[in-house]
Amino acid sequence: MNETALTVHQTARPHGFPTAEHFAFVESALPGPVAGSALVENLYWSVDPYHREMMDDGPGGFALDAPLEGRAVGRVIASRTPRLSEGEIVFHRQGWRTHAVVTPEETRRLPRFDGVPLTAYLSVLGGTGLTAYVGLTRIARLQPGDDLFVSAAAGGVGTATGRFAGLLEVGRLVGSAGSAAKADHLVREVGYDAVFDYHDGPAAELLGKAAPDGIDVFVDNVGGEQLAAAVGALREFGRVVRVGTISQYNTPDAPPPRFDYADIVEKSIRMEGFLVSNYRDLQEELFEFAVPHLQSGRLALDETVVDGFEHVVDAFLGMLRGENIGKIIVRDRTQVPVHEAPAGL
Repeated sequence: MNETALTVHQTARPHGFPTAEHFAFVESALPGPVAGSALVENLYWSVDPYHREMMDDGPGGFALDAPLEGRAVGRVIASRTPRLSEGEIVFHRQGWRTHAVVTPEETRRLPRFDGVPLTAYLSVLGGTGLTAYVGLTRIARLQPGDDLFVSAAAGGVGTATGRFAGLLEVGRLVGSAGSAAKADHLVREVGYDAVFDYHDGPAAELLGKAAPDGIDVFVDNVGGEQLAAAVGALREFGRVVRVGTISQYNTPDAPPPRFDYADIVEKSIRMEGFLVSNYRDLQEELFEFAVPHLQSGRLALDETVVDGFEHVVDAFLGMLRGENIGKIIVRDRTQVPVHEAPAGL
């Protein structure tokens, strides 16, 4: 067991795109659990788009010169509570650190399903998958045969949304991505019917070609021009599921999307956003839905795995630049299979 621990701190507020200089790795003595808590050695870390929003100054944002929170999966290595046993694998949200002292209330025991790797609890079985599942089943109320458009379709939520939509018998499935290679991957591997590179022209024109007969549902991870295009393409009683606004995370002064607001009324469009934290009671339902398909092979994992906690900041910045396909996860080097060579992003 290591004698020291590492944490990642945010040291400054970014103006625009963050860089490695906005973070610092801080070494300290290995913490010990106090009565009623346990020490967890982290094995996998999640880096997510919402971290960028929390880097800005404002309510609920990250404090400077303090450890960053985030989703993580780890192993209990010392315990002073009967509710957490040494060797147990748990999920918690004190993420960007090698070790965390947690209470039972701050953790969730992870069920072990045959053939399902631990990374799945940070991708399709974690907050990413729950976001996609809630968006489709509770917000959009997707019906078999509905035609669906997903922006940022190559990201973690985008790939999970595409996979889940296929299982829910979606009609035509179209998406947007940041490169031709990603678009090709989504069609060949994830099950999208058509995907356009949003760099190739006006979003309304590109969406019109990909979905010439319109769409019923839009799962929006981007906002901006693509949101405006989707409103124009929606049919009567269309639904917009607002998940995120990636297009504005690093350009907060960008103008808001411009669309014909009369469409909202005339086409009876419903637009609704949500926070996945308000739907944690659906976690077991997600397991019941997704795990059998993971075990059968009908549902595949879309993950970009980066090896080594020292690369957690690189992984986060790479995710913001769109260098990943699917959910990006950082893996402790002790978890690298012997046939794999450790690699950074």
